[in-house]
Amino acid sequence: MRIEVITDDITRRHVDAIANAANSTLLGGGGVDGAIHRAAGPQLLVACRHLRATVLPEGLPPGQAVATPAFDLPAQWVIHTVGPNRHAGQDDPEVLRSCYSESLQLAQRIGARSVAFPAIGAGVYGWSPEESASAARRALLEGPSGPAGASCGQLDLTDRWPDIELVEFVAFNEDVRASFTRELAGIT
Repeated sequence: MRIEVITDDITRRHVDAIANAANSTLLGGGGVDGAIHRAAGPQLLVACRHLRATVLPEGLPPGQAVATPAFDLPAQWVIHTVGPNRHAGQDDPEVLRSCYSESLQLAQRIGARSVAFPAIGAGVYGWSPEESASAARRALLEGPSGPAGASCGQLDLTDRWPDIELVEFVAFNEDVRASFTRELAGIT
């Protein structure tokens, strides 16, 4: 697996799937969520409304992930995940780690070999870029089985995520990029 940290607009990434730092309604919002909805076009909102009307009537809980087609984006899929909102008392870092882990697991299930992530939870949900990067690192190293599956010694990420070839962390500014670069330095 190749891991890259870049500064860019996530809606322009030519990867199989982009992760959306969504809110639980899945109906769009501000920041990355709003940018993805605008770039994907109105069909994304239709797909998200269908999810809400069928399998997610209460919305998507924090730490979980669901996929839709990407419509007008260069990616094939959008993987929506909801970060925990610190301002609402959701301060468990394991839920933040789960956003990355569940998204990677879903990427494998849908056949995505490349995935681009924003800094999930950073920004309006109150997590620092460092905390988001740490959660991403733990998810990558622990693999689908979570903390209990972590092992000591040399680790080959292809053992944890055999179907994923590229993971991009797409920062919206240089400070976020620097945080992810520092946190992921040992595994990039």
